[in-house]
Formats: sequence, C-alpha cells, structure tokens
Amino acid sequence: MRNTPFLNHPHQNMTSDGLGMSESGYRLQGSLLPVIFLIILLPFLTARAGTIPELMLADIYRQGLDLSQYRVSEKLDGVRTRWDGTHLISRGGNVFAAPEWFTKGLPAVPLDGELWMGRGRYEEVSSIVRTQHPHEGWRNIRLMVFDLPAHDGTFAQRVIAMNRVKTESDSLYLGIIEQERVGSEEDLEKWLHTVIEQGGEGLMLHRETALYANGRSQDLLKLKLFTDAEATVIGYRPGKGQFAGQIGSLRVRTDEGVIFFIGSGLSHKERRRPPPLQSRVTFRHQGLTANGIPRFPVFLRIRDEEPR
Repeated sequence: MRNTPFLNHPHQNMTSDGLGMSESGYRLQGSLLPVIFLIILLPFLTARAGTIPELMLADIYRQGLDLSQYRVSEKLDGVRTRWDGTHLISRGGNVFAAPEWFTKGLPAVPLDGELWMGRGRYEEVSSIVRTQHPHEGWRNIRLMVFDLPAHDGTFAQRVIAMNRVKTESDSLYLGIIEQERVGSEEDLEKWLHTVIEQGGEGLMLHRETALYANGRSQDLLKLKLFTDAEATVIGYRPGKGQFAGQIGSLRVRTDEGVIFFIGSGLSHKERRRPPPLQSRVTFRHQGLTANGIPRFPVFLRIRDEEPR
C-alpha cells in the first residue's frame, strides 16, 4: 500500500530546520494559500460583486402633456437600488450589505426601488447602506418599489403586478409607492406644493402604456420646483474674505461636458475638506442659460451611494 503524503507526516524527509515538511507537503501547502487568501477576502469581494443594473431614468416634466395618460407618485429622496432576486445592487453595481433578516421574504423577481427612511432623511439612509457589513440600522429602512424591470407588460399592468407582489410577500421591509391619477395641471401643481411643504422632493409621472426601457426616457418624468443634477468635481477655486484659506467654489463638469463653478451651499466643513476630485456631487439649479450653464447652482451633497 502506498503511503499517502501528509503535511506533517513524522516519517517524511526531514528538512534542515527540523520541521518535517516534505517536498510534496510544501507543494500542497502552496496550493492551499490561494484558497486561504480567497476565504479571508471573500466578504470584501462579495460587497463589490454586482453587475451594473440597466435602469430606466427620468426626463424633465414639461407642461402641456395629456395627464390622463400618466400615473403620478411622490419622488422619494432615497438611495436607488435594484433587487435582482438575491441582492440589493446600487446604481454603480455594488452589492449593499443588507442583513439577511432584511432581504428575507423579498420576492424572487427583480424590483426597482428606493431604500428610504422618510422625507428629508437621505443622508441617514446613505450612511447606513454604504457600510460594508450588516447592522441594525437597516431596521429603519424600507425598500419602496416603483417598478418591475423584468415584467414585459405596460406600466399600468406592472402597477397591478407590484401590488400583487406586496400582497404575496411576508417581508416587513417591502413597500409599494402609490401610483395615482390627476385630473389637471392645476391638481398636479397643488400636489407638488403639498409634497414640498411636507418635506418631500417632488413628483414622478409614468406613462401608463410604457414598457420598461433602459436609459433616459420621456415615458418617465420628474417634476420639482427646482432641478437637481449631478456633476463631477474636476478642480477648486480658492476662497476669499471669510473663506480665505478654504475652498471658495468647486469646479465641476456635467455629463454633457459643461464646466462651471458651484460656490453656494457649501458648509464651512465642506470648504475645509471639499469633495475629492472625480467625486460625483448633486446640485440644484434654476434652469439653464443660453450657453447651457446651470443658473444659480447650489451644492447639495456628495452623491455617494457605494459601500465604504
């Protein structure tokens, strides 16, 4: 019978240091190192194991639409996420470290929604979901669903299916955003102002006959008193006067290539430690100039939804 080589077999060839490791033992130990390395790193690799989801993105609402063709809902200021049936995935493709008790009971079908805690609490939500390990903070969050990306029906049909998903689910953390009809632009404007007065962000309009489509679509519209947009930080302008020695404004570039400065809205802390270069920031503005530059831009926050 052949002797099977073990890592520390007492009768293997002894090495000069007396450890009793055979040549085959060294080979076996070497082959285990990548496995051990992978086991150690697996929790960290899992946090970034997602695929960037293809999302339907909203265009800007313009007056004059036939509102009878649309369903309207409140625009929640949460963290956009795609539930793929197994994981919650960010817009950038990172897997959120949601606790098992949070995802338990979620359906096996893909969901498009917002991780949300309530009006005006975006920063709290972002801080909780970006942590790379499950924790109790998730108990205050709800997954608020507004679409079914894998459903091949119209939006009106998807609304019915979403409500059925909620009825059949036993999840404590799943919610469905109500989709309603409005009779006129006057009613739409009243609803918008009510939402804003109560600390909300705005409204979303979704064409009832629309199929789910990847990318920006005029079948999905957002209505706000001010327009929010995103840009990339590419530089800084030094401050003067009371801001001497700090950052006076951020030099940013939009996805369309428009470059301008944002000085308003930065706190003293943010002027001392500004958003890093190449970071994405959200700002608010009041329309565009003739040259396509945002008018009266105001810094809101770093758009950081990824695990940290």
